[in-house]
Amino acid sequence: MKSDIEISRTTQLLPIYAIGKQINIEEDALIPYGKLIAKVPYHLINEEKVKKSNLILVTAITPTKAGIGKTTTSVGLSLGLSKLGKKTIVALREPSLGPCFGMKGGAAGGGYAQVLPMEEINLHFTGDFHAITSAHNMITALVDNYQYQNRGTDKQLKEIVWKRVLDVNDRSLRAINTGLGGSANGIPAESGFDITPASEIMAVFCFAQSLEDLRNNIEKIIVGYTFDNQPFTVKDLGIAGAITVLLKNAIQPNLVQTTENTPAFVHGGPFANIAHGCNSVLATKLALTFGDYVVTEAGFGADLGAEKFLNIKCRKANLAPKATVLVVTSQALKLHGGIIESEIKLPNLEGIKKGLENVEKHLQNLQSFGQSVILAFNQYGFDTEEEMNFIKNWAKEKNAFFAVNNAFTKGGEGAIELAKTVIDVIENQPSKPLEFSYDLNDSIEEKLNKITKKIYGGKGIILSEKAKNTLKKINRLGFNNLPVCIAKTQYSFSDDASKLGVATDFEIHFEDLIINAGAGFIVAVAGNIMRMPGLPKVPQAQMIDIVNGQIEGLS
Repeated sequence: MKSDIEISRTTQLLPIYAIGKQINIEEDALIPYGKLIAKVPYHLINEEKVKKSNLILVTAITPTKAGIGKTTTSVGLSLGLSKLGKKTIVALREPSLGPCFGMKGGAAGGGYAQVLPMEEINLHFTGDFHAITSAHNMITALVDNYQYQNRGTDKQLKEIVWKRVLDVNDRSLRAINTGLGGSANGIPAESGFDITPASEIMAVFCFAQSLEDLRNNIEKIIVGYTFDNQPFTVKDLGIAGAITVLLKNAIQPNLVQTTENTPAFVHGGPFANIAHGCNSVLATKLALTFGDYVVTEAGFGADLGAEKFLNIKCRKANLAPKATVLVVTSQALKLHGGIIESEIKLPNLEGIKKGLENVEKHLQNLQSFGQSVILAFNQYGFDTEEEMNFIKNWAKEKNAFFAVNNAFTKGGEGAIELAKTVIDVIENQPSKPLEFSYDLNDSIEEKLNKITKKIYGGKGIILSEKAKNTLKKINRLGFNNLPVCIAKTQYSFSDDASKLGVATDFEIHFEDLIINAGAGFIVAVAGNIMRMPGLPKVPQAQMIDIVNGQIEGLS
């Protein structure tokens, strides 16, 4: 089979105006970025159509080294639905350069189920990430300048909490000192970098429902505290307008296409382990305006991305999926079942049975939100009928649905079984109102405890002294009614990445709480998770090159 990039290059792409025409977006409405990419003005959103369309969430079991194929499944499902004559759009996040040059090499789907043009989407695309990075760091520069210009006066801030961001994986930047080299270079201070997908600007951007809403929430961002312990915001700096200007083009969602010319919105890119893990509300609502079936995904396993999609994004944007797809593979099941990596391609029904414990916990969690769940089994050539039939029968016993997905190797044809199952569930299963994991009136501790116990299966939480002090500040300032966004390892239900399958008898240790007043949630940092990733021993950057004018190494 051809590589992802070979498939990408041999796919006959349509001009972007033709993609827009498929879903009744006039050519004059598009803001073209070359022949194959365009931005679509968000003012085309029709809230009545949003309510009538069918939103489908794609999530996955706990990720492993073997991969799961969630984005490939999302794209593949949209291809399958299109094959069945449904007016379908897929809405995804933008890839980050950090993982592209670090571990993954790309994040635009795979095989014959990709969003294209793959190279542009995986690299600089329309410059949205650069705009978000610039906006974030512009705030940093301006607050540092405020501190410098007001040094020695009663206006000087007691504490600056706003850090810097960069869209690379660079562990050396996690903790830095600034302002060194004499008074002309500023005031010496401790600071650090997060990766751009963890920026509060990214979250504000993804939740914004208009340019005005974007500005209003940027104003609320807390950058520091005064000597009388009051929050000092972007509004206090008087720069919200300038920051909004940097984002005025980026806020318009990006329209591209799939390997079978299905329309795709790709916009916003927060990670699900250190941020909220969903694409922008504007892109989702544009897709729902112009499509009858909209497939979207939430990052990593359902305990992270799906939990945040349902508890935070859906609550904020008044959205609700008509069905949820939970992606599984035999290799991942066997790893969760204790089978060593070198043997996961061999038949092992006992490993499958043990690994299904992980699936069951995710399934129970999604059903607790009121969702009807379809298990999408990404098939490989070494999978046996016995293993697949066992999983299918197991799913039926657990009140879930099952479908085999071969979109990676066969495109839309390979996803027809999955698409038919999803349509059947939407048309024949009663749609239930979303049941959130916690109430906004719960205290922050109650919210964290409920997620830990209900979603992770833990027995409780432990707050560090730093987190306890921040909790007092949260309560004093009246932010205790905000939802919580937990930053936690993606590899385990616990905060210990080595505990595969279904961890038991554990507590979640919260090292820090961060007030994201602009984004409208509290970030709770669990265990030793880092909001600036590091690079692996052999980064993907060593494989990426340009040969005879063509990019190699993206996958």
